[in-house]
Amino acid sequence: MSKARNNLVEDVRNKLRNVLDPELGVSILDLGLIYEVVITPEGVCAITMTLTTIGCPLFAQIQKEIEDRVLEIEAINDVKIDLVFDPPWSVDKMTEEAKIQLGLD
Repeated sequence: MSKARNNLVEDVRNKLRNVLDPELGVSILDLGLIYEVVITPEGVCAITMTLTTIGCPLFAQIQKEIEDRVLEIEAINDVKIDLVFDPPWSVDKMTEEAKIQLGLD
C-alpha cells in the first residue's frame, strides 16, 4: 500500500473515531466495531464493520454518520459499508480506553 493510501486510511480511522455508538457514547473505532478500511484508487472507501448486537436498530443512524464523516475527506468519493457478524464482536475487541470509559477495566 502506498504511503498516500496509508495516510488516507489513517484519516478515515480518525474520522471514525468521532462516530459514537448512540447507546454507549463511545467511538465505534474504540469499541472495535471497525474490522477493515480499504480505499480504492478511485477513492471508494470500503469499511468492514460489525455491531455489538445482531439486529441493532441504530445501524442506519451509525451508517449515515460514518458516510457523512468519511465523505468530508476530499480524496474519498464514495463509502461502502459491509456489515458482518463473523467474527462476532466481543468486549475483547475494545481498546483499553473504551473499557475504562465504560467501567469495564
